[in-house]
Amino acid sequence: MVRKKSSLILCGAFLFVAWNALLLLYLWGRPPIGRLGEGGGAEPGGKEEWGVGRAKGSQVNLAGEVIRLAEEVEIQLETQKKLLKQIESHRAVWARQKDVGKRETDDTKEVKEEVVHQSSKPPPPLKDSVDDRAQTEVQHTQKPVHTVAPDAKLEKQQATEIKEEVIEKNKLATSVASPEVIIPILVIACDRVTVKRSLDRLIQYRQSPQLYPIIVSQDCGHAETARVIASYGDQVTHISQPDLSDIRVRPEHRKFQGYYKIARHYRWALNQVFNTFSTVVIVEDDLEVAPDFFEYFRALYPILRSDPTLWCVSAWNDNGRDALVDPSKAELLYRTDFFPGLGWMLLKEMWDELEPKWPLAFWDDWMRQPEQRKDRSCIRPEISRTITFGRKGNLSYLLKENYDEKFIKEVYSAPLVKIEELQQGGSLRGPGPYRVQYSSRDSFKVFARNLGVMDDLKSGVPRTGYRGVVSFLYRGRRVFLAPPEGWMQYDISWS
Repeated sequence: MVRKKSSLILCGAFLFVAWNALLLLYLWGRPPIGRLGEGGGAEPGGKEEWGVGRAKGSQVNLAGEVIRLAEEVEIQLETQKKLLKQIESHRAVWARQKDVGKRETDDTKEVKEEVVHQSSKPPPPLKDSVDDRAQTEVQHTQKPVHTVAPDAKLEKQQATEIKEEVIEKNKLATSVASPEVIIPILVIACDRVTVKRSLDRLIQYRQSPQLYPIIVSQDCGHAETARVIASYGDQVTHISQPDLSDIRVRPEHRKFQGYYKIARHYRWALNQVFNTFSTVVIVEDDLEVAPDFFEYFRALYPILRSDPTLWCVSAWNDNGRDALVDPSKAELLYRTDFFPGLGWMLLKEMWDELEPKWPLAFWDDWMRQPEQRKDRSCIRPEISRTITFGRKGNLSYLLKENYDEKFIKEVYSAPLVKIEELQQGGSLRGPGPYRVQYSSRDSFKVFARNLGVMDDLKSGVPRTGYRGVVSFLYRGRRVFLAPPEGWMQYDISWS
């Protein structure tokens, strides 16, 4: 291809020289446009314009003819210069294409050699340990906002930083690694220097910095927290929310200024990440993850991607205290209609739906409203953040068409008991499951408080609830706190 284009260049140069030679012969050989005394001039009325004696006019006419000829030659030369420049520019482009093609060929050879070399190495062992620490209930910080950063250039610069610091430094690894999806971890930070505890665990447990880049987005402009984050060097990517200004709110909402800023930060940070990646796991700076945190989300990513009735995966169980979960069933997973948050995975397609209407405040409660949820569910674990199945097992049972029938059958085939029977326990035999039935908002709250589970409802949905059912362990027995059989939908007036 390059040889063919070189021939075209030589041909063009030859035509250029030949054309100029013919042009000069033509110009020198043709007669003058007008001569004195022959009734013609350069233009109509030429005789009068030239109107001088023959001898003197001949000298003037010759000088004018030479000037005219020189001007015409100059015009033609300018045209030919442009042609030469075009030829030169094409030659430069062709040369660059040749060089790029050569580099691509060399790079392909290097990648193939690296893949062969990598495939000969055994994969790193997966961690099978389980975090056996007693779980502590993490205070759920609410967030909100729809204020765009005032300087669009800063936002563009932040997006560029992510691409440069995350993609570029991982470029070689991602070019030769298996085509596994990259799942970035977005850490939402502000003014807690204890973010170090969260980052230490994330870095300790991740198996691959390339598959799990950690992006810390900091609001508040807190210098000491920024120094802590910077101390991790290239182990994390540190971005900063550029808009630290106060947000104008109604007088009665001045005490909620922080919630407005949190929502603004979430919106900005998610936009930065989704400029580059197709999914993300969001955690906050006070959340400590379990050893199998990364495996948990990687295993559930295909389910989230394939089931349109799901809109998130969460690593959090709102009723995940020791007495309410079965530590021997760490592999248990549930669908839930309640958005849990606190370590959750979101797809870019879902963010594209939510971002245009993102709220000014209290974003997590906003997520639980029917207008956003649209009858979609999340996946949540039995034991918060410590799912140990890794990449093993068939998770297709979590798909709605497989899950609902089995779940309803299990719940409503369980013996119906009174709270007193559970509390006394003497008349019950075996680990259950048992069912306690509620029929109103008030009865749900009374039963929930007596059984030790969270009793609040958001848009009518109880925490961890699926089809109105809350599943938990009570004194070693599995219990379903459930509405009557035939449940149809949530009543938002119960909130």
